[in-house]
Amino acid sequence: MSDSPASATPYEVLGIAPSASLDEMRRAYRRRLRETHPDTGGSPARFHAVQAAWEVLGDPASRSAYDRGASASSAHTGSARATGSSSWAARAAAPSSASSLKARSYGHPGGQARERFLTLIREWAGRGSDLPDPYDAALVRSAPREIRWLLGKALAEEQTARTLSDLGMGFTVWNDVATPTGHKIDHVALGPAGLFAVMSEDWGESVHLHRGELTGDTIPDGELPIRDLVRSARKLGRSLGVRFDGQVIVVPDGALVEASSESIDRGRNAGTLVIARSRLSDVMRSGVSSGDARRQGDVFEVRTRLQQGVQLV
Repeated sequence: MSDSPASATPYEVLGIAPSASLDEMRRAYRRRLRETHPDTGGSPARFHAVQAAWEVLGDPASRSAYDRGASASSAHTGSARATGSSSWAARAAAPSSASSLKARSYGHPGGQARERFLTLIREWAGRGSDLPDPYDAALVRSAPREIRWLLGKALAEEQTARTLSDLGMGFTVWNDVATPTGHKIDHVALGPAGLFAVMSEDWGESVHLHRGELTGDTIPDGELPIRDLVRSARKLGRSLGVRFDGQVIVVPDGALVEASSESIDRGRNAGTLVIARSRLSDVMRSGVSSGDARRQGDVFEVRTRLQQGVQLV
């Protein structure tokens, strides 16, 4: 199972409360197996998730380890490795602009999402509650999924920022960029292959393209990630006097249903690519399509306009 805070917990997968007895869990497990079995119209991915949830919760020792903070992927193996404050609280420091080995970077990746998470987790826990560690695994897992998603979002942005930083001195990155639409762009990346608007997402489950838009069970109704990114990039580009060469949405490896990347080649959202995180470096170096290479002189001009006009949230 995924250890992302945005993912459904084993209890949520089985549809039971954390206080459920072993007999209650066993009945729920059998029911969910019938509901999700591919032979009865269910989803292979959901069927596998039910089995993985039972591996964590069906054994008292692994369930106890998970409830104490061990990751779902290690609880049933007997590993003591914990999730929570040791990993979720880690922040990616903004890369130094003085380093000749790193991309020049501005802003605080994941900063807005983390601040919102910390506000909401404290409000949810209750005023006056002693909350020494807001990243405690047991606490985070018990919070509503909307709050956990914010932490997953922050972690995704930080991971993308580290990858972009490692692209080298030929790249410049602005993180958490304000736009005229009111939607921020997580990363604006400029390099030899062009200028790209990059979003980092983790909805906790698989997603896929349908009619030019991202869909998935955990993407909220009415939310249109690709449309919003394209509109924000176009309006930001017009306000700064630059043109984006493409839009990229980065999701965790394995989150795309059919492939490691899916592209939109026609329509209003053309030039948008949805990719697994492991493909990010290659895409940033080659562009979203063949023939994207930008003239070096143009890079210098665009960088100057961005440095003069970008506003960070």
